[in-house]
Amino acid sequence: MKQKLSVIKIGGNLIEDPKGFEHVLGLFSKMEGNKILVHGGGKKATELGNKLGIESQMVNGRRITDPETLDIAVMVYGGLVSKNIVAKLQALGTDAIGMSGADANTIQAHKRPIKKVDFGLVGDVDKVNAYAIFKLLQAGFTPIFCALTHDGRGQLLNTNADTIAAELAIAMSEQFETTLYYCFEKKGVLQDVEDENSVIKHIDSKTYDELLAYGIIADGMLPKLHNCFYALRNHVAKVCVGNSEMLDQSNVEYTTLTL
Repeated sequence: MKQKLSVIKIGGNLIEDPKGFEHVLGLFSKMEGNKILVHGGGKKATELGNKLGIESQMVNGRRITDPETLDIAVMVYGGLVSKNIVAKLQALGTDAIGMSGADANTIQAHKRPIKKVDFGLVGDVDKVNAYAIFKLLQAGFTPIFCALTHDGRGQLLNTNADTIAAELAIAMSEQFETTLYYCFEKKGVLQDVEDENSVIKHIDSKTYDELLAYGIIADGMLPKLHNCFYALRNHVAKVCVGNSEMLDQSNVEYTTLTL
Protein backbone atom coordinates (compact mmCIF):
# COMPACT_ATOMS: atom_id res chain seq x y z
CA MET A 1 0.00 0.00 0.00
CA LYS A 2 1.53 3.31 -1.12
CA GLN A 3 1.65 6.22 1.32
CA LYS A 4 -0.34 9.30 0.30
CA LEU A 5 1.30 12.57 -0.80
CA SER A 6 -0.34 15.94 -1.46
CA VAL A 7 1.31 18.45 -3.82
CA ILE A 8 -0.28 21.90 -3.42
CA LYS A 9 0.32 24.84 -5.77
CA ILE A 10 -0.78 28.24 -4.49
CA GLY A 11 -1.31 31.09 -6.94
CA GLY A 12 0.09 34.61 -6.84
CA ASN A 13 -3.25 36.19 -5.92
CA LEU A 14 -3.32 34.24 -2.65
CA ILE A 15 0.21 35.41 -1.86
CA GLU A 16 -0.83 39.03 -2.50
CA ASP A 17 -3.73 38.93 -0.05
CA PRO A 18 -2.34 38.89 3.54
CA LYS A 19 -5.50 37.37 5.06
CA GLY A 20 -5.89 34.77 2.30
CA PHE A 21 -2.18 33.98 2.56
CA GLU A 22 -2.38 33.30 6.33
CA HIS A 23 -5.55 31.26 5.81
CA VAL A 24 -4.15 28.98 3.08
CA LEU A 25 -0.95 28.35 5.08
CA GLY A 26 -3.08 27.52 8.14
CA LEU A 27 -5.08 24.97 6.13
CA PHE A 28 -1.90 23.57 4.54
CA SER A 29 -0.24 23.13 7.95
CA LYS A 30 -3.26 21.11 9.17
CA MET A 31 -3.15 18.68 6.22
CA GLU A 32 -2.02 15.27 7.40
CA GLY A 33 0.63 13.09 5.87
CA ASN A 34 3.36 13.87 3.33
CA LYS A 35 2.97 17.19 1.55
CA ILE A 36 4.81 19.59 -0.73
CA LEU A 37 3.95 23.24 -1.41
CA VAL A 38 4.72 25.01 -4.70
CA HIS A 39 4.39 28.78 -5.05
CA GLY A 40 4.85 31.50 -7.63
CA GLY A 41 5.15 35.19 -6.82
CA GLY A 42 4.87 36.88 -10.22
CA LYS A 43 2.98 39.94 -9.02
CA LYS A 44 5.55 40.67 -6.30
CA ALA A 45 8.32 40.25 -8.90
CA THR A 46 6.57 42.77 -11.19
CA GLU A 47 6.20 45.17 -8.24
CA LEU A 48 9.90 45.00 -7.32
CA GLY A 49 10.90 45.28 -10.98
CA ASN A 50 8.86 48.48 -11.31
CA LYS A 51 10.51 49.93 -8.20
CA LEU A 52 13.93 49.17 -9.71
CA GLY A 53 12.92 50.54 -13.11
CA ILE A 54 12.91 47.10 -14.80
CA GLU A 55 9.71 46.57 -16.77
CA SER A 56 8.05 43.18 -17.10
CA GLN A 57 7.59 41.92 -20.63
CA MET A 58 4.78 39.44 -21.12
CA VAL A 59 3.83 37.40 -24.20
CA ASN A 60 0.63 35.31 -24.04
CA GLY A 61 0.60 35.68 -20.26
CA ARG A 62 4.15 34.31 -19.96
CA ARG A 63 7.01 36.39 -18.61
CA ILE A 64 10.05 37.07 -20.81
CA THR A 65 13.05 36.49 -18.52
CA ASP A 66 16.15 38.51 -19.37
CA PRO A 67 19.12 38.38 -16.92
CA GLU A 68 17.85 41.36 -14.88
CA THR A 69 14.34 39.87 -14.64
CA LEU A 70 15.83 36.55 -13.53
CA ASP A 71 17.72 38.33 -10.73
CA ILE A 72 14.41 39.78 -9.53
CA ALA A 73 12.67 36.39 -9.79
CA VAL A 74 15.43 34.79 -7.69
CA MET A 75 15.22 37.57 -5.09
CA VAL A 76 11.43 37.41 -4.87
CA TYR A 77 10.58 33.72 -5.40
CA GLY A 78 13.64 32.17 -3.78
CA GLY A 79 14.06 34.87 -1.12
CA LEU A 80 11.20 37.10 -0.04
CA VAL A 81 8.23 34.82 -0.74
CA SER A 82 9.95 31.51 0.06
CA LYS A 83 11.36 32.59 3.41
CA ASN A 84 8.11 34.25 4.49
CA ILE A 85 6.21 31.03 3.77
CA VAL A 86 8.80 28.94 5.62
CA ALA A 87 8.79 31.23 8.67
CA LYS A 88 4.97 31.31 8.83
CA LEU A 89 4.77 27.50 8.52
CA GLN A 90 7.36 27.04 11.27
CA ALA A 91 5.12 29.20 13.50
CA LEU A 92 2.25 26.82 12.64
CA GLY A 93 4.27 23.75 13.64
CA THR A 94 5.19 22.57 10.12
CA ASP A 95 8.91 21.92 9.71
CA ALA A 96 9.23 23.54 6.28
CA ILE A 97 12.34 23.85 4.11
CA GLY A 98 12.52 26.38 1.25
CA MET A 99 13.72 24.90 -2.04
CA SER A 100 14.55 25.87 -5.60
CA GLY A 101 15.18 23.21 -8.25
CA ALA A 102 18.92 23.74 -7.72
CA ASP A 103 18.77 22.70 -4.05
CA ALA A 104 19.77 19.03 -3.70
CA ASN A 105 19.62 18.96 -7.53
CA THR A 106 15.86 18.40 -7.25
CA ILE A 107 14.66 19.85 -10.58
CA GLN A 108 16.84 20.11 -13.68
CA ALA A 109 15.64 21.94 -16.76
CA HIS A 110 16.89 23.27 -20.10
CA LYS A 111 16.46 26.76 -21.51
CA ARG A 112 13.32 26.83 -23.63
CA PRO A 113 14.30 26.70 -27.35
CA ILE A 114 13.55 29.82 -29.37
CA LYS A 115 10.60 29.27 -31.70
CA LYS A 116 8.40 32.28 -32.45
CA VAL A 117 9.33 33.96 -29.16
CA ASP A 118 12.59 34.03 -27.21
CA PHE A 119 11.42 33.68 -23.61
CA GLY A 120 14.97 34.18 -22.36
CA LEU A 121 16.07 32.36 -19.20
CA VAL A 122 12.93 30.26 -18.92
CA GLY A 123 13.29 26.56 -18.14
CA ASP A 124 11.40 23.50 -19.36
CA VAL A 125 11.74 20.63 -16.88
CA ASP A 126 13.90 17.62 -17.83
CA LYS A 127 14.01 15.59 -14.63
CA VAL A 128 12.99 15.59 -10.99
CA ASN A 129 15.21 13.96 -8.37
CA ALA A 130 12.41 12.08 -6.59
CA TYR A 131 14.88 10.23 -4.33
CA ALA A 132 16.23 13.48 -2.80
CA ILE A 133 12.68 14.73 -2.15
CA PHE A 134 11.70 11.35 -0.70
CA LYS A 135 14.65 11.57 1.75
CA LEU A 136 13.52 15.05 2.87
CA LEU A 137 9.95 13.83 3.44
CA GLN A 138 11.30 10.76 5.27
CA ALA A 139 13.32 13.06 7.55
CA GLY A 140 10.12 14.89 8.50
CA PHE A 141 10.65 18.03 6.39
CA THR A 142 7.96 19.69 4.26
CA PRO A 143 9.55 20.97 1.01
CA ILE A 144 8.41 24.41 -0.21
CA PHE A 145 9.31 24.85 -3.87
CA CYS A 146 9.56 28.20 -5.63
CA ALA A 147 9.32 28.65 -9.41
CA LEU A 148 13.06 28.27 -10.11
CA THR A 149 14.98 25.37 -11.65
CA HIS A 150 18.58 24.97 -12.87
CA ASP A 151 20.31 23.53 -15.93
CA GLY A 152 23.03 21.54 -14.12
CA ARG A 153 25.68 23.91 -15.48
CA GLY A 154 25.28 26.73 -12.97
CA GLN A 155 22.39 28.59 -14.62
CA LEU A 156 19.15 29.23 -12.72
CA LEU A 157 15.97 29.29 -14.84
CA ASN A 158 12.55 30.83 -14.30
CA THR A 159 9.97 28.02 -14.62
CA ASN A 160 6.18 28.07 -14.54
CA ALA A 161 4.97 27.10 -11.04
CA ASP A 162 1.94 25.12 -12.33
CA THR A 163 4.35 23.04 -14.45
CA ILE A 164 6.71 22.49 -11.50
CA ALA A 165 3.78 21.27 -9.39
CA ALA A 166 2.70 18.83 -12.13
CA GLU A 167 6.26 17.54 -12.68
CA LEU A 168 6.81 17.04 -8.92
CA ALA A 169 3.49 15.18 -8.57
CA ILE A 170 4.35 12.93 -11.54
CA ALA A 171 7.87 12.15 -10.30
CA MET A 172 6.64 11.32 -6.78
CA SER A 173 3.82 9.07 -8.06
CA GLU A 174 6.16 6.11 -8.36
CA GLN A 175 6.66 6.16 -4.59
CA PHE A 176 3.35 7.66 -3.40
CA GLU A 177 -0.34 7.82 -4.20
CA THR A 178 -0.26 11.47 -5.21
CA THR A 179 -2.98 14.12 -5.30
CA LEU A 180 -2.19 17.44 -6.98
CA TYR A 181 -4.07 20.54 -5.77
CA TYR A 182 -4.18 23.78 -7.77
CA CYS A 183 -5.30 26.56 -5.40
CA PHE A 184 -6.43 29.81 -6.97
CA GLU A 185 -9.11 32.45 -6.37
CA LYS A 186 -12.13 30.62 -7.90
CA LYS A 187 -14.06 27.81 -6.20
CA GLY A 188 -13.23 25.46 -9.07
CA VAL A 189 -13.78 25.08 -12.82
CA LEU A 190 -16.98 27.04 -13.50
CA GLN A 191 -19.79 26.12 -15.89
CA ASP A 192 -20.51 29.86 -16.18
CA VAL A 193 -17.64 32.32 -15.62
CA GLU A 194 -20.12 34.94 -14.35
CA ASP A 195 -21.53 32.60 -11.68
CA GLU A 196 -19.05 31.91 -8.85
CA ASN A 197 -21.19 29.00 -7.62
CA SER A 198 -21.48 27.08 -10.91
CA VAL A 199 -18.65 24.71 -9.93
CA ILE A 200 -18.29 21.58 -12.06
CA LYS A 201 -17.65 18.95 -9.34
CA HIS A 202 -16.03 16.26 -11.51
CA ILE A 203 -14.30 16.30 -14.89
CA ASP A 204 -12.98 13.22 -16.66
CA SER A 205 -11.36 13.02 -20.13
CA LYS A 206 -14.73 12.77 -21.92
CA THR A 207 -16.25 15.74 -20.05
CA TYR A 208 -13.05 17.71 -20.64
CA ASP A 209 -13.31 17.23 -24.43
CA GLU A 210 -16.97 18.35 -24.32
CA LEU A 211 -16.17 21.45 -22.23
CA LEU A 212 -13.40 22.37 -24.67
CA ALA A 213 -15.70 21.88 -27.66
CA TYR A 214 -18.37 24.16 -26.12
CA GLY A 215 -15.76 26.80 -25.22
CA ILE A 216 -16.59 26.56 -21.50
CA ILE A 217 -12.90 26.05 -20.74
CA ALA A 218 -11.03 28.98 -22.23
CA ASP A 219 -8.37 31.65 -21.56
CA GLY A 220 -6.37 31.17 -18.34
CA MET A 221 -8.04 27.84 -17.54
CA LEU A 222 -6.68 26.19 -20.71
CA PRO A 223 -3.01 25.89 -19.62
CA LYS A 224 -4.10 25.00 -16.07
CA LEU A 225 -6.30 22.10 -17.20
CA HIS A 226 -3.74 21.02 -19.78
CA ASN A 227 -1.30 20.59 -16.86
CA CYS A 228 -3.96 18.70 -14.87
CA PHE A 229 -4.54 16.10 -17.59
CA TYR A 230 -0.82 15.87 -18.35
CA ALA A 231 -0.32 14.91 -14.66
CA LEU A 232 -3.22 12.40 -14.71
CA ARG A 233 -1.92 10.71 -17.87
CA ASN A 234 1.41 10.29 -16.05
CA HIS A 235 0.10 8.35 -13.02
CA VAL A 236 -0.97 11.15 -10.66
CA ALA A 237 -4.00 9.66 -8.83
CA LYS A 238 -6.21 12.77 -8.97
CA VAL A 239 -6.07 16.52 -9.41
CA CYS A 240 -8.21 19.05 -7.52
CA VAL A 241 -8.82 22.65 -8.61
CA GLY A 242 -10.40 25.29 -6.39
CA ASN A 243 -9.81 27.99 -3.80
CA SER A 244 -7.93 27.40 -0.56
CA GLU A 245 -11.06 26.01 1.14
CA MET A 246 -10.60 22.71 -0.73
CA LEU A 247 -7.64 22.00 1.61
CA ASP A 248 -10.18 21.81 4.45
CA GLN A 249 -11.30 18.18 4.58
CA SER A 250 -14.92 19.14 5.32
CA ASN A 251 -15.30 21.24 2.14
CA VAL A 252 -16.70 19.63 -1.03
CA GLU A 253 -17.10 22.71 -3.23
CA TYR A 254 -14.28 22.28 -5.76
CA THR A 255 -13.45 20.43 -8.99
CA THR A 256 -11.88 16.96 -8.98
CA LEU A 257 -10.27 15.74 -12.20
CA THR A 258 -9.64 12.10 -13.04
CA LEU A 259 -9.04 10.14 -16.24
